[in-house]
This record gives sequence, C-alpha cells and structure tokens, in this order.
Amino acid sequence: MKGRLSHLAVPGTEIALRATPRASKERVVEETEGLRVYVTVPPEDGKANRAILALLAKALGLPKSRLRLVRGETARDKVVQVL
Repeated sequence: MKGRLSHLAVPGTEIALRATPRASKERVVEETEGLRVYVTVPPEDGKANRAILALLAKALGLPKSRLRLVRGETARDKVVQVL
C-alpha cells in the first residue's frame, strides 16, 4: 500500500521533521522546510518518538522497521532515515 508521502520512501533518504507532542490529533503535514508531525502522546520515555515513527511509516507506506531516528531523540527537530 502506498502512502501519500511515498515519494519520500526511497532508501537512504533523510527526512527532516519537527515534532509536536500532545497534539489534539495525529497528522503529518508537508511544509517547505520539511515535515511537521503531530502526535497525541507525551514526550516521555520515547513514547512520542515511537508514535512519530509509526505515523510517518504509515504516511510513507512503509513498515516501521524501515525507518530509523538518526538525530533529535530528545529534541523537537528530528531527522529520520529511510532504510
């Protein structure tokens, strides 16, 4: 199944994103400087990072195992690599 951001699902691609935890609803928004990912979970114990990767994987049409957080584990600005 192809996601709406499947054009970014090329192995080796690094995707810059800005995370917004504790949002009212989960969504991925394309912006000129990258993606903005909204998740409803709080940023504690890696919960938000796991939710971001799951939501991004769905939008890209990839399994979660094909995404890796490269930078920004504890920051709002993150870089995710497609494996």
